[in-house]
Amino acid sequence: MASTYTEFMVDTYLPIRNSERRLRYLFLDFNAYFASVEQQERPELRGKPVAVVPVLSDTTSCIAASYEAKAFGIRCGTNVGEARARCPGLEVVQARPRIYVAYHEKAKQVAERVLPVDEVHSIDEISFKLLGEERNRSAASQIAMNMKHEIARALGPNIRCSIGVAPNRFLSKVATDMQKPDGLVVLELEDLPHKLHRLGLTEFVGINYRMEKRLNGAMIFTAEQLCRASRSELVHAFGSIVGEKWWYMLRGYDMGPEIHPRRSLGHSCVLAPDMRHDKECKEVLLRLLQKASARLRAEDLWTEAMDIAVSSPVRSWQTHVKVPPTQDTLTLNEHFLQAWEGRDFTQPRKVGVTFTNLRKAEHVTPSLFDPNYDRMLLNRAVDTVNQKFGKNKIFLAGMVHAKDAADEKIAFNKTWLFQEGKGDNAIEEIPDYDRRRPPIYRP
Repeated sequence: MASTYTEFMVDTYLPIRNSERRLRYLFLDFNAYFASVEQQERPELRGKPVAVVPVLSDTTSCIAASYEAKAFGIRCGTNVGEARARCPGLEVVQARPRIYVAYHEKAKQVAERVLPVDEVHSIDEISFKLLGEERNRSAASQIAMNMKHEIARALGPNIRCSIGVAPNRFLSKVATDMQKPDGLVVLELEDLPHKLHRLGLTEFVGINYRMEKRLNGAMIFTAEQLCRASRSELVHAFGSIVGEKWWYMLRGYDMGPEIHPRRSLGHSCVLAPDMRHDKECKEVLLRLLQKASARLRAEDLWTEAMDIAVSSPVRSWQTHVKVPPTQDTLTLNEHFLQAWEGRDFTQPRKVGVTFTNLRKAEHVTPSLFDPNYDRMLLNRAVDTVNQKFGKNKIFLAGMVHAKDAADEKIAFNKTWLFQEGKGDNAIEEIPDYDRRRPPIYRP
């Protein structure tokens, strides 16, 4: 008779007792977040198809769509001109990142009234751990309903969310996508893995279209085939030990937190129509470079490479530039100007600067005799001045016409706005929706 209840995998002992796979995580995913916030803030947009865009131009793409717009096939990434053709009554609004961050901060405060936040994953995703009696289905479901009620009361009825409850964080996130909008799905051990069979492969977190093709090459075309595959078959299909991890996650095992060190840092910007020329394109890139290098210093990071990209519907251009370990704006500016001489693009629409090969400061030892050391001190002085007196009190002369361009954006895994100077991107606190509603007149 076996005396152990554990099985060896990679370098970890995992419990295989059913009792270890009770409900453990609650995952909250706000539905059509940016568009929903706009509808909550602007009553005239409620019930109408809404697309949120980075700039007001038919040549750009949607970054969010309301459910009314999704009914016309409009999604994140849909060209605005195409979206208008699909839905003549489409309301196109420019993104307002400060408002979205303010609602995010309010959502965290509201969620904490019900359950302590375990991890914030993005601007519209938060997860929570269930403990003790909270791990019973009835208790977990009631907690989820309480959270929905508190969010609607505090943020407003147009801010809806889907909640998933499952034995691990991965499945709780998957559960949020199984019923939208305003859904609540609980996946217990007895539901696994058969309740996952109706999903498409790309509905699983971590499987994009490229990975789907890889799985297809291993004769896995459906979620049911994915769930029925053995550990060795999944290792072969995924091409690494990650496949074995998937086998466990699909069956409800909690694999613990994943730590992903930052690998890149950068900024991009959709160019306004009047900035879509060579000179203006260069100035915006210099603006992004200064902004990104200030973030490097704020996060105490150094870079050894820089990617510069100009996107165009006709001919795009990108280049990879190696640099000595640095966080100095002037050094990066010099390398950028050298690379810019080789540009080859037409009709620019979007530009971006990304720093890669990042290293923490403790892993870099700059020479005291290197001029970059003096420049580093100069950069810190510039940052200090801007933080004390305001954004762009000191800036690169080459970006004089673009110094107010490239406002901060909210990426998928980002929940905050970088402040380049005093008062920049300040977020106001949002009062509870119940307090914002006008009083009802009663004669």
